[in-house]
Amino acid sequence: MQNGAGMEKSKKRKIIFWIIVFAALPVAFLAYIPFAMMGPMVDRHVDYDEVWSAADFGITAEPFFVTTRDGLRIAAHEVTTSGPKAVIVCLSGIHNPSVTAFFGHARLFQEHGYASVLVDLRAHGASGGDVICLGYKEHLDVRAVVEWIEAQAAYRGLPIVVFGLSMGGASAIIATGKIAAIDGLISLSAYSSWQDVFYEGMAAQAPALLARIVKPFSVLAASIKFGVNGWRLSPRIEINNLGKRPALLMHSRGDSQVPFACFERLRRSAPAHVETFVRQGDRHFLTDHFTAPEKDPEYAQTLLGFLERHFPGE
Repeated sequence: MQNGAGMEKSKKRKIIFWIIVFAALPVAFLAYIPFAMMGPMVDRHVDYDEVWSAADFGITAEPFFVTTRDGLRIAAHEVTTSGPKAVIVCLSGIHNPSVTAFFGHARLFQEHGYASVLVDLRAHGASGGDVICLGYKEHLDVRAVVEWIEAQAAYRGLPIVVFGLSMGGASAIIATGKIAAIDGLISLSAYSSWQDVFYEGMAAQAPALLARIVKPFSVLAASIKFGVNGWRLSPRIEINNLGKRPALLMHSRGDSQVPFACFERLRRSAPAHVETFVRQGDRHFLTDHFTAPEKDPEYAQTLLGFLERHFPGE
C-alpha cells in the first residue's frame, strides 16, 4: 500500500506525463502539416496527358535507358548533331510539361551545333519510380546520364551543360553542385530550396505566421521522406559549389508558381560571374513559345548567346 509521499510522487509523474502529451500535440500537428501538403504532390508517378515526338519537330531522337546508383531505370532521348560543340541535358518540372516538350529546344540547339539529351526524371514518363523527390535525389538521375554521355565515343571530352525548368532547374543546380563533370548550367524558374517555396506557397493561402512556424518542419518532413539531410541540400547551397563554371539563371518577376524571391536568393548565393535574365509578368516557362523557342528571338538568343560565349566548340 502506497504511503502519502509515494502517492504524491505518482501524482506528480502523471501531471508531468500529461503536460508532455499536451505540449507534444501542437508540435506533432505542425510536423504533420508538411507531410499532408507534400503527399499528393510527390506520392505519384506522372503519366503525361500530352507528349511530343521528335518527328513532330522534324528531327530524330534515339531513346535509351540508364540505371541510377539507387537502382532506378531512367528514360532519355538523344538528339545528335554533326561535330557537336557540347551536349545539353534537358530536365522538366514537377508535373508538367513532359520533357518531350524540349524537342523544340533540341531542334534549335541542333541547328546551332549542340547535341541534346532529354531526361525523364524519376517518377516521370517512361522512367521508374513512384515518388517525386523535389530535387533531393534527382541529381542521381542526372549523374547516371552524365556517365552515359562520358562513355559515348562521339561525346568524349565534350562539355556537358545541364538545362532545367522549375523543379528541373532546381535539380540542375543541385546536380551541377555535386557533379564536377558538368561544365555549365542553365536554370529556368528554379526554387532556391524546398522550404522556401513551401513557405511562400503556404503563406499565400494561410496566415504568414503559421507558415513561418511550419517552415522548419517542411525540411524535417523532406529529410525523413527522402532519407537525406534537407538542411544541407538545396539549390541555394549547391550553387555555391559552381566554382568558375558558367551559369545562366532565368526567371520572371511575376511567377506565380516559383516566386521571384527564389531567384533573388539564388542570385545572392551564386558566384559573381553567374549571368541572369529576367522577364516581366507571370511566365513560369519564360516564353510563350516553349515548344518553338525560335519564335521568341530574345529568349532564343539569350540561350544561344550563352552557349556560344562559353561553349563555342573548336
